[in-house]
Amino acid sequence: MGILKSWAIGILAIVTGLALFLTVMTISNNMESSVTQGDLEPFYTPPTPLSGKPGDLLRVEPLGIDVDGAESLRILYLTELDNGDLAAASGTAFIPTASSPQVPRPVIAWTHGTVGQGDACAPSRSVDPTSQLTQFLPSMIQLGWALVATDYTGLGTPGVQAYLLKDQEVRDTVNSVRALQQIPNSGLGSRYAVFGHSQGGHTALWTGHLSKEFAPELDLLGVAAAAPAAELTQIMSKQWDTLIGWVIGAVVMRSWPLRYPDLPVNEILTTPAQKNYDRLAQECIKDAAIEAEVRMNAFNENFFSSNPLDNAAWSSALADQTPPPLPAEMPLLLIQGTADEVVLPQPNAYLQKTWCEAGTNISALWLGGVGHTLAPAIGGPTAVDWLQEIFAGTVPKSTCGDPIPVLPPL
Repeated sequence: MGILKSWAIGILAIVTGLALFLTVMTISNNMESSVTQGDLEPFYTPPTPLSGKPGDLLRVEPLGIDVDGAESLRILYLTELDNGDLAAASGTAFIPTASSPQVPRPVIAWTHGTVGQGDACAPSRSVDPTSQLTQFLPSMIQLGWALVATDYTGLGTPGVQAYLLKDQEVRDTVNSVRALQQIPNSGLGSRYAVFGHSQGGHTALWTGHLSKEFAPELDLLGVAAAAPAAELTQIMSKQWDTLIGWVIGAVVMRSWPLRYPDLPVNEILTTPAQKNYDRLAQECIKDAAIEAEVRMNAFNENFFSSNPLDNAAWSSALADQTPPPLPAEMPLLLIQGTADEVVLPQPNAYLQKTWCEAGTNISALWLGGVGHTLAPAIGGPTAVDWLQEIFAGTVPKSTCGDPIPVLPPL
């Protein structure tokens, strides 16, 4: 009995110590972040009232970092909400200082993955805004391409980020390209490609469908997606009762009811999730993941009380936000790691199989043993090669006849 009591006290001490450590670290990080973010606030506070048209460039300033051979900028621009109201979005831009061998200069629209919904989580407001770009941005600059990376509306700017919601993601993306075109002496044309990771892969795929609807004057040539969060119903069915539910679920719960007002929230959440999801959604991804780990493994707390797919309204909304196959004339580079524990490889194996059957021109790069975070970095050089073909007017070779190394779900 004494041994059991000592064991229980030891476990309690570990859990208490871990909770205290996390609290101290969070307070320290938040204090440091608040100073930095306060200095940035004037740039990100949009003028009132907003006036102009989607894609208008509101502000531009140096990003404060050196990228060899490029001008690095922070931008604020106009975009549009679902209800037609204007909104401000921020982002970063990288324009080569040397002339481009291709005139006008091609553009890459980079769409980032999940970072959390707090303003400080926005890539353009982070200490290292190029952290997701280092493995391919230098090559793109050398080739004379410009790159623009939206933060998405409500991330870094007023409002709530429309997370994994297609229309807003695409509007923010195409309007970032329009804003980039307005930077003096950039030499940009209308030809562009979109490259996204995770949530940004979802954005990229939907941009392949909706670009012409929202920006008919732009010429989207191709879509590259690394570990795209595409097959949402399959991802949800596998991940709803894992710690991913805490990290991703919190952001979805905070944003999706704005698009679907009748979605029930509390009836599919546990009591701890109901009390914490709004706060947790506004934590940056690393802090949210640490809290998720503690809640799941130390306190045995799930986020969802049941599979959201068992709820008709949630099942319908997830299906509505799942992109269908791209048309044959919109080529797709699909990059996926076989060791991905966030966007599991099986759903994207299913995507490759069914989209190929539907006629999509897919070039697939399967990365053995690679997890979620490293997929765009390791696949980046291949993406550059593939994008060179796109901009040269060459149709990339399809891999639809090749075997898929991961069995798709039945």
